[in-house]
Amino acid sequence: MEQQQKVKKIPTRQCLGCNEHKPKRELLRVVRSPEGEVSLDFTGKKSGRGAYICHDVRCLKKARKSRRIDHSLECQIPDEVYDLMESELSDHE
Repeated sequence: MEQQQKVKKIPTRQCLGCNEHKPKRELLRVVRSPEGEVSLDFTGKKSGRGAYICHDVRCLKKARKSRRIDHSLECQIPDEVYDLMESELSDHE
């Protein structure tokens, strides 16, 4: 009797910019730490509340315009933090 291969479920998340569902590893995590600091998490391991966007500055700009990251992280994100995230993301590409 053959044993059935166990199919590993790949966790998916929705990009807050383009609304596409993609595997979690393909997306970039924006995290609000327990201290309230908002930053990009390139490792996906920082503790805190997370939101996901594509590795694309356009998706970050769309999410910024609609304030979807603010809503998802349950806090107001200052423009300076968005500017810093945009420059960090464009440097990382």
